[in-house]
Amino acid sequence: MTDPNGARLALDAGQTGIKLRFERPGVSPVEEVLPGVRTHEPLLPQLAAAVRHVHDVSGTPVATVASGVSGLTEEGADASALLSLVGSLGAHRVLLAHDSITSFLGTLGDRRGAVVASGTGVVTLAVGRELVARVDGWGNIMGDAGSGHWIGREALDAAMRAYDGRGPETGLLGLLRDRWPNAEEAYIQLQGDPDRVRTVASFAGPTAYLAAEGDAVARRICLSAARELAHSVDAALRRVAGPGQGRPGDGAADGSGERPDDGPDVSAIGGVFGSALIRDRFDALLRERYPAMRPHAPHGTGLDGAATLATLPEGHPLRAHVAVASSDG
Repeated sequence: MTDPNGARLALDAGQTGIKLRFERPGVSPVEEVLPGVRTHEPLLPQLAAAVRHVHDVSGTPVATVASGVSGLTEEGADASALLSLVGSLGAHRVLLAHDSITSFLGTLGDRRGAVVASGTGVVTLAVGRELVARVDGWGNIMGDAGSGHWIGREALDAAMRAYDGRGPETGLLGLLRDRWPNAEEAYIQLQGDPDRVRTVASFAGPTAYLAAEGDAVARRICLSAARELAHSVDAALRRVAGPGQGRPGDGAADGSGERPDDGPDVSAIGGVFGSALIRDRFDALLRERYPAMRPHAPHGTGLDGAATLATLPEGHPLRAHVAVASSDG
């Protein structure tokens, strides 16, 4: 049970920053952003350090800690281990979830449907009446199709093809030279860049701009990204369709009150969808398969989703995907 009289800390822990919200009875919530998670170091001590920071600055015991974490692994989702690290700070309940869970809750709330979050990386989560499916989010080496990094990588590849004469001319080569004047040394400098993932992803925005200006190569890349993102959403929706249930929102013959022509609730969030070309093509591709799809602007943020973890009902499909530890038994 959540202590209604205790202080609650919500964390949205990503590589670019750890966003936090500290709530205490009778006091306005406090929000702050701390340095991001360092993926080459153990996760739980970093989360514990964020809790300690709040405890030390506020001088208040932190009763409940609820965190959504980017790239959370099964090994890292050890709520009991985190509780042991923060118990001395007043914590008696800890909840841990992958950030796809908290993004979904912050974006669609209690609805059933799908949320795709595409920034530097990308992950899609679909929730049906009983089933949950995560699609992609496998990192820049093995996945993240349609993400900012994926777009940037395609853009750099196209730029070097233009440089070599293996591909059509494109303004993407100019973008590469803006960063690395000597194109033949660009790959060496990029490989030696400790922040190369974000560096590659930083080309996504300029690529989308060139696409909007009519660059054919950049446009092809952006349309391909939209196709990858729509494909991930469709795959996720198909996976959460139980036997005889159809896809989420397809309607039901079970007295649920849904109309037979209902489409799934879908929300697309993250910087990649700042491109009108990508968003419009993404919507169009999904509507080909789900004509009655209901697109949603985000109702909240991943931090809002983390804050709701502590009150997620036991029967909710996402509840089984949240690691919980409590000193109250």
